[in-house]
Amino acid sequence: QAQLVESGGGLVQAGGSLRLSCAASGLTDSKYSMAWFRQAPGKEREFVASISWNVGSTNYADSVKGRFTISRDNAKNTVYLQMNSLKPEDTAVYYCAASRYVSAYTTTRIDYWGQGTQVTVSS
Repeated sequence: QAQLVESGGGLVQAGGSLRLSCAASGLTDSKYSMAWFRQAPGKEREFVASISWNVGSTNYADSVKGRFTISRDNAKNTVYLQMNSLKPEDTAVYYCAASRYVSAYTTTRIDYWGQGTQVTVSS
C-alpha cells in the first residue's frame, strides 16, 4: 500500500525559509509525478508545485513562482519543497501527492495523498 509521509513543517517568521520533505513508500514503480498542495483554513486545497516522473519538468502556482523549488531524489524516493521568502499568506497545511499523470496540477489527478504538515508564517 502506498504511503506518503511529510516532514519539515513548523513556525517561521515572514521572510524565512523551510524545506518540506515527503518520503514515499509502496509505490509500484517510479512512474509517479509528485506534487505539493496546500490548504488554508476555510479554503479549498490548492496546487503549489509539481515535478513530472519522466523528464523531471516542474510546474508552479503563480503565487509561489520564484520563491519555492520542488525537487526529487529518486534513489531515496523522496520529494522536497524548498520554500524561501515565506509570507503569512503561505500559512497552510501542506500535502504531498503522487499522480500517474505527467502533469499533476489538480486534485482530480492525484492517486495518493500524504497526511499533511502544518506551515505557519508569522508577520
